Amino acid sequence: MSSSLHDYLAKSLDTIKKANWHRQEKLISSLPGAVVELEGRLLVNFASNDYLGLAGDKRVIEAATAALHKYGSGSTGSRLLSGHRKLHEDLEEAIASWKGTEKALVFSSGYAANLGTICSLVKGKDLILEDEYNHSSLKNGAKLSQAKVVPYKHCDLADLTEKLSKFRSLYRHCLIVTDSVFSMDGDVCPLPELIAISEKFDCWLLLDDAHATGVLGKTGAGIMEHFGLEATGKNIIQVGTLSKAIGSLGGYVAGSSLLIDFLRNRCPTWIYTTALSPADTAAAIAAIEIIKKEPQRREQLWHNINTLKQIFQHLQLPTFPSDSAIICLKCHNPPQALHLSLQLQDKGFFVPAIRPPTVPTSRLRFSLMATHLPQHFQQLASALSHLFRG
Repeated sequence: MSSSLHDYLAKSLDTIKKANWHRQEKLISSLPGAVVELEGRLLVNFASNDYLGLAGDKRVIEAATAALHKYGSGSTGSRLLSGHRKLHEDLEEAIASWKGTEKALVFSSGYAANLGTICSLVKGKDLILEDEYNHSSLKNGAKLSQAKVVPYKHCDLADLTEKLSKFRSLYRHCLIVTDSVFSMDGDVCPLPELIAISEKFDCWLLLDDAHATGVLGKTGAGIMEHFGLEATGKNIIQVGTLSKAIGSLGGYVAGSSLLIDFLRNRCPTWIYTTALSPADTAAAIAAIEIIKKEPQRREQLWHNINTLKQIFQHLQLPTFPSDSAIICLKCHNPPQALHLSLQLQDKGFFVPAIRPPTVPTSRLRFSLMATHLPQHFQQLASALSHLFRG
């Protein structure tokens, strides 16, 4: 029996609310930073992906402003029509040089980069093996590709190998898809082993480096640099975003010249969308230059990461394994996660509650920034001690 759209939506929202899965935006009315004004209150911000504190950096803002005055507010069309600017080429060259690849291609978002790249590379006669904890953009790209999609257990190399042994020979091409840093857990994929498996089974490997870029590696270049691996000469596609440690907006794909030329001609989320705005492009260029010239930012970030880990260890609070700027505190259920998040907000901290269906189990997700100060951690330790020890 059919029902009205209103009835269907009301019933669905009621189900979401009863499960404590309902979400609502929180209004921030200040510059990005370690402290933000959230709905009229100043809170220490542990909810941001601005890992190096560059989204509010004066030099990045000035670069964006200069581009805005020179090129206008919008790119006015797709890159293949009226939207192409020298700034786009400069950004792509900076990304490719940093990532150690031949070329790079800039997208309007990391989501669009993942979605379009996967759909362009594999089709109905092909196979995708995906980590079960992959980001939504990777999972939806796999669905839309019409390839055979086989999930494997999270970072489980034995399960991946078993499924490749079973399915690989039945399909033309095979793409293994994984986050490099898993966004809701903070752990890192076993990249050297994944590369070895991909070579053994004649697969391509796509890495979503969104939460590793700027954070991992000697220069912040990401997961490949973190493990000391060369990007050239392998069937590896690196995808990422400009909106996290780089502090701007947009996404990218980095790889071989052939890959980039292919995507330029076949990737719908690049071909049929307006080019990244001049301001966002210029901001990303400036941010990458700062990241490469100021390693102390990343060093401070890692100092802060270790400080928070020590606080959790001292208080004997249960966390998920993490090797990144994302540290998650385990919660029993959605109501507990929501309750703890609100209690921390009352004490002056913005820490989001992450719940199903985004994740299988509820948690508080702490995102660390290089610009967090010692007093922020001292205040947080006191608040957590009060909440958990009374």
